Amino acid sequence: MSGVDPLHDPDDEALLDPRQARDLAGLVETARLASAAVRYGLRTQVGVATVVLNQDNPLPTANHACALWGTGAQVASTMMRLEEVFAEAGRSEAIVYASPTTVGDIEGIADDTLWRAVEEQVVMLHRVRDDVADETRPVEDADLPGVVELYGDETGLAEEGERLLTRNLGHRIDEARSVLLAVDDPGADRIAGFVQAFAEKGVGLIEQVVVRPGRRRRGIGRQLVAAAVEELRRRGALLVAAHAEEGGTTERFFEAAGFEIAYGVTAYARRIDELL
Repeated sequence: MSGVDPLHDPDDEALLDPRQARDLAGLVETARLASAAVRYGLRTQVGVATVVLNQDNPLPTANHACALWGTGAQVASTMMRLEEVFAEAGRSEAIVYASPTTVGDIEGIADDTLWRAVEEQVVMLHRVRDDVADETRPVEDADLPGVVELYGDETGLAEEGERLLTRNLGHRIDEARSVLLAVDDPGADRIAGFVQAFAEKGVGLIEQVVVRPGRRRRGIGRQLVAAAVEELRRRGALLVAAHAEEGGTTERFFEAAGFEIAYGVTAYARRIDELL
């Protein structure tokens, strides 16, 4: 990877060719799966899909399938098997993230197997260093209730989900590949925002950035991302990626923080209770 621009086609600086897109998506998904598995998660193969399940992590990104590559019949069979796998794991919903590592006719296959597209995302790569004041510090055990409170308020996470997330973040504090940074709120004894990131085999991921609503639009989010990018690079990341909802405020935020769109991802879901 050293010396190679992972974003642009060497013959056309404006394009990301399909092979590059697939190779890049494979690298990002490998890192995402490794992060999802911390600490007691299971990564396995189901049919032609790669799957990660982690009962200690309530987030969809920690319980999902990706990289469905094969014939139409193989992919359709796999998606039906995934319903059983997620049900047996006690999940209320099965999730598949379809990127360039998934067959191109996944939309039709999903319709035939009664999965539905629930979100269009983009994966963005960090391109421009953002020099901002760094007032970040590592997250400590004592910060976890505040971090989980912020995240719960942002996502509507249920009480049991907050309990599991507290445990999972506690594991990440002791995980060498994980980055957890916070910015203190100068007006109160609490944190103003935090960032969660992960480094695996030369790939860095910005996974979560949450800033307290009353402290937004003050540069705290960009400060957190800039510090996380620098820390990921210090830990050996040759590229840093982030996921964002296509066309949403998160995409615009990452663009302002020096990221550029690389490829798209579609999230497909199947409600387990619909099967029952």
